[in-house]
Amino acid sequence: MKIGILSDSHDNMPAITSAVGMFNDAEVDLVIHGGDLISPFVSKPLKHLKAPFVAVFGNNDGERLGLSNIFHNQIFRAPHSLTFADKKICILHEPDNLKPLVNSGDFDAIIYGHTHEIDIQKGRTLVINPGESCGWLSGNRTAVIWDIAKGRVDVIYI
Repeated sequence: MKIGILSDSHDNMPAITSAVGMFNDAEVDLVIHGGDLISPFVSKPLKHLKAPFVAVFGNNDGERLGLSNIFHNQIFRAPHSLTFADKKICILHEPDNLKPLVNSGDFDAIIYGHTHEIDIQKGRTLVINPGESCGWLSGNRTAVIWDIAKGRVDVIYI
């Protein structure tokens, strides 16, 4: 079982389209977005995902009603938790409560965004920030593929 993870796409349609292609090629079983999709029109390339999609709102998601209408039952206020492949996962955007959540031991993995910086912490609780899929700040458009069965977390450049 594999999860594709991205965050902070900030309306970068070519980056989103590239990520969708890479996730489909990798045959991920779920795609998680850690917030800051921005506008409802980003749904166009995301509709081509072959895997289910789930996201949380980010601080820059101004058109929340439009995003909620497009991503009905797929986008949530953070923190949002789900269980996938027997792993309890918490999805955040801003990492304000990251340390207490990690220390709680309630989750197998915590996924977040906001900082636009890659952060992968392996431990009792796996922490993943895939960096920025938009590439606006760093110049690098990144995402992550988490292969649960192999215990691998790979950064991919999109």
